[in-house]
Amino acid sequence: MLDAIETYLALRRTTGFAMSTAEHLLKSFAVFAAERGQTYVETKTAIDWAALGPSVAQRDARLRAVCRFVRHVRVEDVGHELPPANHFGARKKRRTPHIYTTDEISRLVEAALRLRPTRGLRPHTQATLIALLSSTGLRISEALKLTIADVTRDGLLVRETKFRKTRLVPLHDTAVAGLQRYLARRGPGSDDDPVFIDKRGRPLRYIAVKETFDRLVDKVGIRSTTARRPRLHDLRHTFAVRALQGSPTGRGRCGAHMAALATYMGHVNIYATYWYLEATPDLLRDVAMASEAFMSEGRSA
Repeated sequence: MLDAIETYLALRRTTGFAMSTAEHLLKSFAVFAAERGQTYVETKTAIDWAALGPSVAQRDARLRAVCRFVRHVRVEDVGHELPPANHFGARKKRRTPHIYTTDEISRLVEAALRLRPTRGLRPHTQATLIALLSSTGLRISEALKLTIADVTRDGLLVRETKFRKTRLVPLHDTAVAGLQRYLARRGPGSDDDPVFIDKRGRPLRYIAVKETFDRLVDKVGIRSTTARRPRLHDLRHTFAVRALQGSPTGRGRCGAHMAALATYMGHVNIYATYWYLEATPDLLRDVAMASEAFMSEGRSA
């Protein structure tokens, strides 16, 4: 079974998936099955192994990893049994994101510019980072990995991030101007140097950014409609929602707009982009108006 697992992992990696978690799980399952003298996947064994997970979500993830492997390997060898993927009944829950208003983002940027030391680089680093995330929807990991060479005249070159994808992210003129002002203040560096640095000139760490952002959220008094604090990652959700609100009218044009948005955000498929959308009052109003227009056209025809 291990040989089949290695072949499966190698194939998936060629398509851009890291497969580090899947490798750990599948090899663990192979050892478990071998202890029972089995060289093929059997449903009961897969369920027994998956049940060792400490939570329903983890048990579900373990079993689904085996199911994905079996779907692949059964193409050539039907001796493997396909367990029921939903055996544990887990459902993936999406945390309700906070969709920032334009005013809230402006207040965050302004508060960042007042950080100490006021004459140092830190205020400008934090302010530029927040503004860039808001205007591009970049993942925070992507922004922190940007190097000087990645800032090109055509946009940001985001290299081998999630699913090993590399993409070019065009910037609005105002975003270009803001980033260039920051780089001028930051000072010269080699092509491999990070764009965003701390006071010692080292790559800015995620934990430092998150802690600062959380303090800024509290300082400017931003509150979520849920009991949870608005997150840094919610800037990406906000970008997706605002981008959809800016979609041209017409079903075909809206579909093309969504496909372009999925590519811009670095998603493998459009379903991942839908995950980032949240029903805001403005968006629902736009949907209602589009639906009314569609129905009116149908009646007039």
